[in-house]
Amino acid sequence: MKFSWPLKPADYGILLTALGSIIVTALGVYAKPQAAQQVWIRSDAGTWVYPLDAEERVRIPGPLGDTVVAIRNRQAAVLASPCANQTCVAAGHINAGGQWLACLPNRVFVLIQGSGKDAPLDASAQ
Repeated sequence: MKFSWPLKPADYGILLTALGSIIVTALGVYAKPQAAQQVWIRSDAGTWVYPLDAEERVRIPGPLGDTVVAIRNRQAAVLASPCANQTCVAAGHINAGGQWLACLPNRVFVLIQGSGKDAPLDASAQ
């Protein structure tokens, strides 16, 4: 039995349509713009939201007093807190989506949301 593969004009149309669908789908999945990163600060007194590229120093009221959070150079950090152990201050800065800081005694939580270009890969993607 002899096998031949003569392509007909309709075959070329189907191949081009399939290839075009693959390219459009790949562009739609991989060329999405990155979401802007935001710093979310939450406490019993409310929620504050700032862009990560802002230059802010925010006093957040808590049950023990004010916690001071600084946002600068695309980083957020707890500068001062009335808590006794100062773990939140010693934690340093955060700068990528999904990272967080917390002052548990004063009930202040700082979170970076968004998937900017500097967001690190998670463990499942490495």
